Amino acid sequence: MNILLVEDETEIGSLVSDGLVAEGFSVDYCEDGDAGMEHATTKSYDAVVLDIMLPGKSGLEILKKLREGQNNVPVIIITARGESEDRIEGLNLGADDYLPKPFFVEELVARLRAIWRRSSDSGMSLLSVGTLTANMMSREVKRSGTSVEMTPKEFSLLTFLMRSPGRVLTRSQILEQVWGYHFDPGTNLVDVYIRRLRTKIDTDGEIPLIGTLRGVGYRMVDPDNPEPSKEG
Repeated sequence: MNILLVEDETEIGSLVSDGLVAEGFSVDYCEDGDAGMEHATTKSYDAVVLDIMLPGKSGLEILKKLREGQNNVPVIIITARGESEDRIEGLNLGADDYLPKPFFVEELVARLRAIWRRSSDSGMSLLSVGTLTANMMSREVKRSGTSVEMTPKEFSLLTFLMRSPGRVLTRSQILEQVWGYHFDPGTNLVDVYIRRLRTKIDTDGEIPLIGTLRGVGYRMVDPDNPEPSKEG
């Protein structure tokens, strides 16, 4: 799961972010509401964890903006003790759950997975492109019904590509979304991982699903529309 965490208390935010990463989540961490608003409204996430009290935009403002834009990404709000009115307002604005401080990271992980279990009832947790499927809850990948073993980072890269079949994604976009790099480290990290994925899912007898646009980036080929879509 790709998570946006917005929390202004650095010690808490770092602890929660590290805990989520240790559980196999991919995390974007923002320490103020303005950056949180920018990330939440311009990028795609599987869930958003929002502190209510933030410098800049408040968590409630971010939540309201998401719902006004018909963005139904699951949102968990974090509240301090005594913020019952804010908690109620957050739920009324469309938050899916809340956690009062202090809390254990394990509890947040359980809440996030519960959200995905509820989403799975409507099929939201299963990505599918051609004969390739990825279950976001169980983290199981299959090609033509055969299970494919994936490391956590390979799974994150694969599902990032699968969320936008046909769209060409640049190396910079991939580095930022999968590895959290906001700059180009000058390595061939993306190319190495793409080669790994190809050896696992583009096997003999299968239609290759990972395409390359030379000098630009990579895409997940949509078998129903094999031409690459416009970048962006």
